Amino acid sequence: MNAPANIDDFEVGFDIPAKPGMDEADIQTPCLVLDLDALDRNVKKMGDLCREMGVRHRAHGKMHKSVDVAKLQETLGDSVGICCQKVSEAEVFVRGGIKDVMVSNQVRDPMKIDRLARMPKLGARILVCVDDPENVADLAAAAQKHGTELECLVEIDCGAGRCGVTTSQDVVNIAKLIDAADNLKFAGIQAYQGAMQHLDLYQDRKEKIDVAVAMVADAVTALKSQGLECDIVGGGGTGSYYFEGNSGVYNELQCGSYAFMDADYGRILDKEGKRIDDGEWENSLFILTSVMSHSKADKAIVDAGLKAQSVDSGLPTVFGRDDAVEYLKCSDEHGVVGDPDGVLKVNDKLRLVPGHCDPTCNVHDWYVGVRNGKVETLWPVSARGKAY
Repeated sequence: MNAPANIDDFEVGFDIPAKPGMDEADIQTPCLVLDLDALDRNVKKMGDLCREMGVRHRAHGKMHKSVDVAKLQETLGDSVGICCQKVSEAEVFVRGGIKDVMVSNQVRDPMKIDRLARMPKLGARILVCVDDPENVADLAAAAQKHGTELECLVEIDCGAGRCGVTTSQDVVNIAKLIDAADNLKFAGIQAYQGAMQHLDLYQDRKEKIDVAVAMVADAVTALKSQGLECDIVGGGGTGSYYFEGNSGVYNELQCGSYAFMDADYGRILDKEGKRIDDGEWENSLFILTSVMSHSKADKAIVDAGLKAQSVDSGLPTVFGRDDAVEYLKCSDEHGVVGDPDGVLKVNDKLRLVPGHCDPTCNVHDWYVGVRNGKVETLWPVSARGKAY
């Protein structure tokens, strides 16, 4: 979805949930609201941390799927570009002006490979991950057909149990094929340990990453012995960036959720045993919802149900309250909020912290950016639905 030529052509409540200049109280719900001050602080902080650790940050665009957020991460957080998971998603970012885009995934379908190979013609550096020698020939043939260059990283399965090879010899074998192929360039290693990002305890996460770092270090050494240097040794997430960033092995991080935060990530603990949403990162993304019924004395019904969010990682939490108001359950169009003290009334608005930000963002068309109680901007969820 592209940003409108003139947002005044859209109608609040039909095409869009709000317009710039409106009071936050008048935003139509349910919708996604961004606290722009908190978002700015999160983005700047990650940029500062990466500089301190001496690594680059390639922000993960699959989380927000937004060209506007990606540009903020470049300008305010000094990110070097974007990574994402799908070819169509990558094309949205490239067409939106992001000039360095990695598909941190395998691309095997012939039509998808062809689209990927055409993308450098739009003026961007395009990278993709490989974990199978047969994929190398297909990527090379497509790049030769279009007269472009694709950069390839060998993906290591460093504990997530999904894609990737598991031995340094496999890494070397695929890297050699890439290096020898016309119109391909060997760019390095992709090694993201996704399975441990949400482990509550800091030490549990560290133990998993220590294994990953050792695997990656061995692979880098093996590649160097064959005269192959890694421009990128990439990975790292919101739950582990400090491990990879200080490892001396990784040189590029791929954090995403830090910018928005969600309830599931917020629960994990830092080195001191403190929740990471209590100082390390701020909640900047919310589902704004309204009370639509209070016919039951002890509960309020709000308009944010399953169709406004993903609950795969748990229910949302109610933000910024110190009373007994609690989001209890949901169906398609309704959310049940416990209100034992009867403090809510019809048309009251609540900010919900989604259980999982990535798939929640993917069911909305717009972000409503708010600052000081006023709508400042609307950003389209640019790559919404780009799943192919």
